[in-house]
Amino acid sequence: MSTGPGAARFDERRLLVALFGAGTAAFAQLYAPQSVLPDAARELATSASDSALLVSAATLGLAVGVLPWAWVADRVGRVRAMTVAMFGATALGLAVPFAPSFELLVAGRAVEGLFVAGVPAVAMAYLTEMLVASGAASAVPRAAGTYVAGTSMGGLLGRIVSGGVAEVFGWRAGVGAVAVACLVATGVFVWLAPRDRGPRAATSEGAAADHGTGHVRRHGRLRALLSPRLLVLDAQGLLLMGGFVAIYNYLGFRLAAAPFGLSPGVVSLVFLAYLAGTWSSARTGRLVVRHGRRRVLIVSTAVMALGVVATLSAWLPLVLTGLVVLTAGFFGAHAVASGWTPVAAPEARTQAAAVYNLAYYAGSSLFGWLGGIGFALAGWPGTVGMVLALIAIAAGLATAVLRD
Repeated sequence: MSTGPGAARFDERRLLVALFGAGTAAFAQLYAPQSVLPDAARELATSASDSALLVSAATLGLAVGVLPWAWVADRVGRVRAMTVAMFGATALGLAVPFAPSFELLVAGRAVEGLFVAGVPAVAMAYLTEMLVASGAASAVPRAAGTYVAGTSMGGLLGRIVSGGVAEVFGWRAGVGAVAVACLVATGVFVWLAPRDRGPRAATSEGAAADHGTGHVRRHGRLRALLSPRLLVLDAQGLLLMGGFVAIYNYLGFRLAAAPFGLSPGVVSLVFLAYLAGTWSSARTGRLVVRHGRRRVLIVSTAVMALGVVATLSAWLPLVLTGLVVLTAGFFGAHAVASGWTPVAAPEARTQAAAVYNLAYYAGSSLFGWLGGIGFALAGWPGTVGMVLALIAIAAGLATAVLRD
């Protein structure tokens, strides 16, 4: 599949820019409603935890979709699968915000998440495969960090655009406006993405299966996916992402209430903290080369915990500082864990990346919603307590099991 002039010739810079665009397009749509949840809750007459379903439904759809998209990508090619997924998600992103009922909104967001899943399900395996095939395997950590930086930029774009537009035209128009911006980012990916090697059925892997070794290969892949190292890396995604989304889902409710009393437009500016994630994820690759994956992962997790504790303050500058710190820590940890996953399972890169993303977005859906229960029962300290428990479990598992 041609994706633009010169696409047949591998170019690492084209790959990085294309994946940055893909991450931006996917994650802007995924989290666009997050900054306008208080407005949505008022208009739809729902509670904080119910309105958070506008985010959790999409991330649940994404969690369900990653494995099917990995299967599709093996059969039609990674670039083609990602292109179809991004255009499908954008089309739904334009329509879903204007659904007439809360139930339809939630259902539409879940389907939108199913399409968005085509990007994270494939992106890490795609960049790893392209770099290894070109003899640039040492560039994988840096490339993974660049892709994760794109996801953080997408999350920032989605929240800032939706919040700013919502200030004037309402939250539905704000979420719809994000889809328009994502159409541009999708075009960047389609134009620049280097061509992958196409459907896997045409490769030597398929030929090997025809000669009776397919069962052995499948068994080896399953063993790799169930190895302690892969399971602990999956747990990092499940627990850290769950805690991260819980903070961002409900912090807006806290900042809109006393003693802060911030407006929706101002609350959306809080998500500029995502720039810290863009910076940390892009820098993580260099830190990994210097200090090793395990050390960078554990330190990033500790940084995230410090930031979470700081949000307990009643002083707004300290709350915002804490948000910046926890965002930098989270994206650093995610860049390490997500980039480590396909490297740790070379015989099952696509499947390993898909399972990591399944855990990652299952955590977003489950704990992103459960954080609201803590918020209802004990206020902001209830949400923070749950998040710190998740971080402690993730750090303990990484310390006990992972080795470079």
